Amino acid sequence: MNKIKKALSLCLSAAFLFGCSANKKAEEKIPEFAASSVSEDLTLPLLSIQTKSQDENVMDFVTKPIAKHVAESMAPFEPSYATTPEPYYEDCYVKLSTKDGSSTLEPRAAQVKVRGNWTTNYPKKPLRIKFDKKANLLGLNDGAEFKNWVLLAEYKDGSMLRNKATLFAARQILKEDGLYSADSQLVNVEINGKYMGVYLLTEQQQAAENRVNINTPKKDYTGTDTGYFLEFDGYFENEEELQSFPLDLNNNALLKPYDGNDGSGRTIKCLSAGGTIKKPLGVTIKSDINSQEQHDFIENFVNNTYKIMYEAAYNDKAFVFDDEYKNIAETKSITPQQAVENVVDVQSLVDMYIVSELACDADVAWSSFYMDADFSADGSKKLRFEAPWDFDSSMGNRPRCTDGYGYYASNIVPDPDVGKDSINPWLAVLAYEDWYRDMIKDTWTRAYDSGIFEQTCKMIQNESESHQADFKENYKKWNNIIMNQQFAFELSDEALDCLNEKDAADYLLKWLQSRIEFLNSEWHK
Repeated sequence: MNKIKKALSLCLSAAFLFGCSANKKAEEKIPEFAASSVSEDLTLPLLSIQTKSQDENVMDFVTKPIAKHVAESMAPFEPSYATTPEPYYEDCYVKLSTKDGSSTLEPRAAQVKVRGNWTTNYPKKPLRIKFDKKANLLGLNDGAEFKNWVLLAEYKDGSMLRNKATLFAARQILKEDGLYSADSQLVNVEINGKYMGVYLLTEQQQAAENRVNINTPKKDYTGTDTGYFLEFDGYFENEEELQSFPLDLNNNALLKPYDGNDGSGRTIKCLSAGGTIKKPLGVTIKSDINSQEQHDFIENFVNNTYKIMYEAAYNDKAFVFDDEYKNIAETKSITPQQAVENVVDVQSLVDMYIVSELACDADVAWSSFYMDADFSADGSKKLRFEAPWDFDSSMGNRPRCTDGYGYYASNIVPDPDVGKDSINPWLAVLAYEDWYRDMIKDTWTRAYDSGIFEQTCKMIQNESESHQADFKENYKKWNNIIMNQQFAFELSDEALDCLNEKDAADYLLKWLQSRIEFLNSEWHK
């Protein structure tokens, strides 16, 4: 009997060892990175990407793709766009190091692809990195680790500092109120040893702990009691129906723009301008949606929340949701202000308004304006505004508010896509409420007195001065400050006059100082 047990034990042990050996994945050998072509005289951290494939056309993944909807819009004018590939992931390894060795990332497996909308049409394209395991880069976001990171090309911003400056100020303003704004750092980038220029390394806009911190449902969860990450997005119609919805905007009710002069007698309907129907306005759902019920729930909540805001501001009425957040009804038991505060994180809207007014971004009524709502057990069940994004057309780079003076973010502005008048409804709807404007002044005064805006100006000056060799190398490769025909129509006269990065940074700094001076004269208590 003992012999049988011993034989059985040996068989089981052998099977276990054989099974472990068979199932254990051999560690993948990291290919040798190509010799770097980046000058040792450059000062910025170096992010190196090495493709796994050695195919002679492998670099096509970073040079050829254009977003599908952009290519489709251009194909009628240029037939070659009809065969342009969509962005696709390429298997790579990524490593990163600083000049002084203070921060490094050892080679790590990742996928890399071109990202963005219109910017994919430029020769120097923005990129997305998706690591196989979470990693932190350069200590960004207080060292938090994520799989997804972004490299912004900053192709039409001669200073290459508008996104960095806006995010720098926004991060300090929003963080004070427990809200998220991406961290960022300029880096040099090379792919397969080929120098690609200076990029802004920053964070992927996503629902995740330490980013947009809302509940994220498990893969098959279909209940509505979860988190929703949303973008007010002019491109929403290009998304799957389950991941987008149109805005009703209280049946397209009239808004009065805020221009510091009681609207100057003007009004605007967001869904039309000058009697011409524009493209619909809508929302892209950036987080995962697993059911039609979830989609319909958040669409109904967003549209009814806007109605509550509008009725409070324009008709002095208080509306509330029922217990299931499906229908709203008028009530006399609370004030209109309280009705808004029940469903909107107003401080987050104030913070985003200040950032938007500071930057005067051309896309403010078009896209890249983010919000979220969390209906999980611990969620606030309010519409919250955070994660500011995409400011390469801001701060005087396009012909908008080029002297830095005047109200912009809740005012009528030219639509960047179809050239009609437009307005950001979320920033405009409460603009004339005294209690809301008091909150703006309080928040601005705290930020100004804490030195946030002075620090932002100093950062622009320091970054430009410290990395002139890097910027010169970038423009030696791309020369897009001078050879700017592809996007010159988007630039202000002041931006067009800039001949190098230093000129562009000096103009940016001068513009921002004027902007801060104007807003401080209006808002500082």
